[in-house]
Amino acid sequence: MSYTLNRLLPDTDMATAEERTRAALTDKGFGVLTEIDVKATIKTKIDKDMPGYKILGACNPNMAYQAIGLEPRLGAMLPCNVILREVDGGIEVSAIDPIGSEEEGLALLATAAINKLKKAEREARFLQGQLDYLKQVHESMDRNERPHSEV
Repeated sequence: MSYTLNRLLPDTDMATAEERTRAALTDKGFGVLTEIDVKATIKTKIDKDMPGYKILGACNPNMAYQAIGLEPRLGAMLPCNVILREVDGGIEVSAIDPIGSEEEGLALLATAAINKLKKAEREARFLQGQLDYLKQVHESMDRNERPHSEV
């Protein structure tokens, strides 16, 4: 059983993935409260190299308030960590899958949060497709070519 929800952003660099992820989170009412650059921290603390790895601590204040009202100890799991890590082929974005809760109210709230995160991810993928297309058009124009269009 997987305890995270994962999505690969193909052919994307860390900076672009982070920008898109932050924008998608903001659009869905999540703020990024914390940021840990694990790669940089590991390099600084123990002089070891590793692929890019960032943890964004995201929080939707309304959902956090509701969840803590249902289960006061839930704060031990906040903020909700979103991981960005370099993998073959792009950047993998992962977040905890909170639906495993036995508390019905929390499970419903978790489902609502997941739905918001999934919608944000779909919108981010759409925007990446648009950005890729615009890059192709720009490259074509740089080569003094006209972009392909249907007549």
